[in-house]
Amino acid sequence: MSGGNIVARRPFPAAAREELGDAQLRANLRKATHTIRDKRLRVVGEVPDWEALRQSGAAIKDDVLSRLPELLEEFEATATAAGATVHWARDAAEACAVVTQLVRDTGATEVVKVKSMATQEIGLNEALEAAGIDAVETDLAELIVQLADDTPSHILVPAIHYNRSQIREIFTRNGLSALTDDPPALAEAARRHLRAKFLSARVGISGANFAVAESGALVVVESEGNGRMCLTLPETLISVVGIEKILPTFRDLEVFLQLLPRSSTGERMNPYTSLWTGVTPGDGPQTVHIVLVDNGRTETLADDVGRQALRCIRCSACLNVCPVYERVGGHAYGSVYPGPIGAILSPQMSGEGANRTLPYASTLCGACYDACPVQINIPEVLVHLRQTGPHPVAERAAMRALSWAMRDRRRYTAALRAARRGAAPVRWVAGRRGTVRHLPWPLSRWTSTRDAPLPAKQTFREWWATERGQA
Repeated sequence: MSGGNIVARRPFPAAAREELGDAQLRANLRKATHTIRDKRLRVVGEVPDWEALRQSGAAIKDDVLSRLPELLEEFEATATAAGATVHWARDAAEACAVVTQLVRDTGATEVVKVKSMATQEIGLNEALEAAGIDAVETDLAELIVQLADDTPSHILVPAIHYNRSQIREIFTRNGLSALTDDPPALAEAARRHLRAKFLSARVGISGANFAVAESGALVVVESEGNGRMCLTLPETLISVVGIEKILPTFRDLEVFLQLLPRSSTGERMNPYTSLWTGVTPGDGPQTVHIVLVDNGRTETLADDVGRQALRCIRCSACLNVCPVYERVGGHAYGSVYPGPIGAILSPQMSGEGANRTLPYASTLCGACYDACPVQINIPEVLVHLRQTGPHPVAERAAMRALSWAMRDRRRYTAALRAARRGAAPVRWVAGRRGTVRHLPWPLSRWTSTRDAPLPAKQTFREWWATERGQA
């Protein structure tokens, strides 16, 4: 299966070690994530039934996953009846081939794009470029990343790893004149650049935040108005949609249009919420295509524990509270889906390459679970994936030996005594707070990335025997 841009090329530990050396990156990330998380806390605190909304969102999504084939068929029927053409793609390569051919059929050599995780996931821009078609990102952050010849590092704010001075330099190199690095000046430079693109584009490409089965409607929420331009001005509109984005009814949107803006941008509602259903003669695009993409979602759905990752509404709240993401940034994950959600979603959608290391990119602190608007228990899935993933032969042998010793009290006591006697001649480097900073191989595999506590001078059983006179 072709996974597109969800497969990490480097193991997470190696990539994270490199990113940790960038002090400017860490400063940019800390400022941005703390700003967003503080805004989120304020607006979430205004909602008295926030936990009930989270529960409702999770229940709706679980209902969708339990009858996904039925709802997809309903959506295809209603969207087709409304004048749209529905296509199905098993993987990234097939989805890119479908979209590329649709653009070629129009004769266009340039398309305008709404910010879309699905198109990033399948590598659509690269596929279009290979076919001689220029894909213009119109979301400001996506445009910055594209002009920098970079890749996104955040689900919601793709250019979060840049500060405004760096953005001005990027604009200047690409002929977008900005007199200062003040945000209004940068936005004006981007606006002048994009206005001509909007007015001349014959094809628009979007994703969708939600797809309503009962009506065949698609929904896009955004903050800049670029989405509205892309969705209404071109003659042809092509929407690439993950199959898990289905909602059963229009009424279900009421829950998610409260959860999503508060969790993502810290806003009470999105400035622009666009809904469209098929084709309306004389209004908007007159040719509408919808490409429903699987790309590993069916395999994820088959896992009773891991399937909850498909509830994700791409709000990025988990990234903004994650201590690991805040320090290493999105590029360390190697997948288009970074942070805690990427650590459980990418390995399930494609277990290829370095994706196997992503479930270990977490402290299991649980902050992501508390922040998730649809109650995805990310720590639970991380532990599940660690248990079901590959383990070195030496690790399996060590765990079997430890299990054998701990199943019997006398064996366990003897093992503790032997360990203390064996540790006595071992030399280690102690940290300031009574920790072990370095141990000899093979224990150095542990202390190379974390400190270990100093061995206790006395076991609990020995203390108990001394204090209580009991063995």
